[in-house]
Amino acid sequence: MQINPKIIKNHFEKSLDKYNKNAIVQQIMAEELIAEVSNIETYFENILELGCGTGLLTNELAKKIHFRNYFANDLIEKSKFYVEKIIPNALFYHGNAKKIKPLKKMDLIISNAMFQWFENLENISLHYKNILNKEGILAFSTFSPENFREIKELTGLSLNYKSTKEIKNIFEKNYDILHIKEFTHTLNFSNPLELLAHMKNTGVNSLTAQHLTFKEVKEFCENYIKKYPQITLTYSPIIVICKKH
Repeated sequence: MQINPKIIKNHFEKSLDKYNKNAIVQQIMAEELIAEVSNIETYFENILELGCGTGLLTNELAKKIHFRNYFANDLIEKSKFYVEKIIPNALFYHGNAKKIKPLKKMDLIISNAMFQWFENLENISLHYKNILNKEGILAFSTFSPENFREIKELTGLSLNYKSTKEIKNIFEKNYDILHIKEFTHTLNFSNPLELLAHMKNTGVNSLTAQHLTFKEVKEFCENYIKKYPQITLTYSPIIVICKKH
């Protein structure tokens, strides 16, 4: 499916205030990502965070990683205020993560639950390599093709997720892979409406531009209960840490 940055921005902007309460898996991913990075290094001169959002990752990073300069980016301008509450002197780049031009070379580029929105990981791999200092670290989390498998099986809607093997093959051309891990986390809901609300409040309804009619929502709920009586939603995160050649 085609990814429209304007739609992504619009949906995430609407979910900002409710994001942290609903982003259960994204919080787990942020903790896992920072734990693995801190096992490798705990000080980086210059750090760039991509897709900082409401500061979930920023908050975890500030607990365990030391730095001199912190740069943060997001499509949503309001994200600046979330980051500045955690790191007051952070420099914020508003706009598309593929187009920002930092003032300095980075020692760590880090991102949580955002790389799935990039359509061309080959280009992204090279782009961020050029922004990193020698032996700089690129650390990110994304999702595998198993992510939201219930939604895909029911509606056919899905992002073009890459497998762990595909990601490894792409990034090892420009980096040494230090850590790559895939895991599954299943959320349970009392009914499909609660599940839809969860997706809306984490910006994931960016999967589709259209607003569902009452009839479509009713059909979705009925079909979901038939196919998945337990009302589950499967997340399948991938954690990747690599060092520039």
